[in-house]
Amino acid sequence: MSRHGIVAVVLTAAVLAPAAGSTAVQSGLHGKVTLYPARPVCAEDDPCTKPAPGALLVFKREGRVAARVRSGPYAGYQVRLAPGVYAVTAPEYRLGSGVTPGTVRVPKGRIARVDLQIDSGIQ
Repeated sequence: MSRHGIVAVVLTAAVLAPAAGSTAVQSGLHGKVTLYPARPVCAEDDPCTKPAPGALLVFKREGRVAARVRSGPYAGYQVRLAPGVYAVTAPEYRLGSGVTPGTVRVPKGRIARVDLQIDSGIQ
């Protein structure tokens, strides 16, 4: 490996390594966000969900907002949270009954997958 390659590896490691005494959160959630129902009339053989890109998700713990995150262009989300139990809401969809699951558990030391479904409020 050339001298420049070694310097690049060392600099990359320094940037990616957490600072001494850092309290970087190493846990959280990720998944997909869908809307249900996606339309007023749903056929039995046709899914009645659709991806929800740009959906605002709010995670609360003990009544306090711990994080806010928007789903990406393909309806995926990722949020870093301390381990524990959180309530999840989607405040921009006030007509529906909320988010399923409405309560999520963040495990210690990993990013867990939890797909979320938002009630669109369509009846």
